[in-house]
Parts: sequence; C-alpha cells; structure tokens
Amino acid sequence: MAESAWIVNVGTEQFEELIVKKSLEVPVIVDFWAPWCQPCLKLAPLLEKIVEECGGKVILAKVNIDEAQELAMMCGVQSIPLVAMFSGGQPVDSFMGVIPEEQLRQWVMRFVPSKAQELVSQALVLEPKDQVTAEAKLRESLELEEVDETKIHLARVLFAQSRFDEAGEIIAALEARGYLEPEAESIKSQLELQATAEESGGIASARQAADANPNDLALQVRLADALAADSRHRDAFEILLAVIDKDLGGPNAKEAKEQMVKLFGILGGSALVNEYRHKLATLLY
Repeated sequence: MAESAWIVNVGTEQFEELIVKKSLEVPVIVDFWAPWCQPCLKLAPLLEKIVEECGGKVILAKVNIDEAQELAMMCGVQSIPLVAMFSGGQPVDSFMGVIPEEQLRQWVMRFVPSKAQELVSQALVLEPKDQVTAEAKLRESLELEEVDETKIHLARVLFAQSRFDEAGEIIAALEARGYLEPEAESIKSQLELQATAEESGGIASARQAADANPNDLALQVRLADALAADSRHRDAFEILLAVIDKDLGGPNAKEAKEQMVKLFGILGGSALVNEYRHKLATLLY
C-alpha cells in the first residue's frame, strides 16, 4: 500500500512521533490491518480516497499488525479492521469492520477542522509575534462561525494591544449569557485592574499619593494595582501583603486580599503565585 504525503505506514517505533505527537497538529486516523484480512483490503481504498480528498487536514497512519504486533497489543487490538481517530495526543473515537463509503466520510469529517477552526489555529500560532494578523484571522473566523471561544481569543489579543474598551465590550457581551469561562474571567479581572490603575494615574502618581499619605492603606492598594497593571507582580504582592498585615480584619485588608486572589487567577499556577499563596495563607491562618 503506497505512501503519500498524508498516508504513512507506521510501526511500533514510530507510534509516538507519527501518531501521538502528530495528532497534536492534525487529526490522525490509525488503520490497523493485515495483508490476509479481506475486509481490511476492502476498507483501505475507501479510507485512502477520503484522506486524499481532505488534502492534508487529516493523516492516515496504517499499522500492519503482523509487522507491529507490540503496537497492536499496546492499543488493545483484538479484531481487524480496526480504525481509530487520534486528536490532541489521545484516541477520541474508533470503529471495527467495514462501513459504507458515505458513512465513513461522515465519520472522518467529524474530526476535520473547518475553515473557521483553521483560522483560529493560525491565529494562535501568530499571536505571540504578530497580534495584528492574529486579530484579522480571528475576526475572519468569527464571520464564518460565531464561537464564544474565538471571541475570548479575540478579547485577549485586543487587550494585548491595549485596546481595552474593545476587549471589554466582548467580555461584557459574553457575561450577558450569565457566566464566563475561566479565561474570559481572567481577562475581565485584567480589564478591571487596568481601569483601576488608570484611575490612579499610573505608578508615579499612585506612588506619590501613597508616599504623601502613608497611613492611608487604600492608597497602598491603588499603588499595588498600578504596579500589577505594569506586570510588576512581585512588588504588588508585597504591598498587598503589607496592607493585610496592618489591617487584619479591616476593609482595606479585605480589598487587598481580593486583589491578591484576582492576581492569582490572572497569573495562573506560576511559581510566583504559589509563593504568595503560601505567604497569604501563613499570614491569615
């Protein structure tokens, strides 16, 4: 069975590279077969035809179980033909036996990314280095398919370009559904932090106000917000901890704790977050 750009023969040694890792980039169909299996020989040309029609949007990995017995055992193959779909590094669906061509095509197409999904994937690759082009691709995707996850990606890209009002409009529209996904919630927190920092006039202005009124802990919290908005997170955490320590049980300590928790959510599970979670817990308990 001839190989092509999108049809490859895979043995046990290539399983990790050509199936598991490759499926992180594109869906991979794994066809477990053997030369003596007549149903396998009947199914093979149908699979190959459909994969070729997809033009690289899906890969067909053919596994001859006579030559890759260890791989067949590892995958729990008990009967052939067995066809499995791998996506994101994991098997996501499978079927045994021969099915009609149109039914087979429908099965394959369930996992082939749409044009809109392709645009999103391209945007995510571009985002770290070219946010303008990433934004254009996300908007093009949304013209094809209205998907909330794509809107969240767009809000993130707009925020990175300091287009806070536009990002805020997207998040507000999503929140009108009655809930926000964790990433959308994080962007909302960042927008709120940015708005608070702008109200304080930036780091220099916030520091001047805090230094002029050292006993006004609310101004210390505002300074921490300004620092956090400028990605000076450690400095912000230190000020917030100091406010909590000075005002345990008071309103300023409550606000400082809330700001720390917001920052934890924004920064995720980083070493810095783990460090200050521990410091906060030690201070409070």
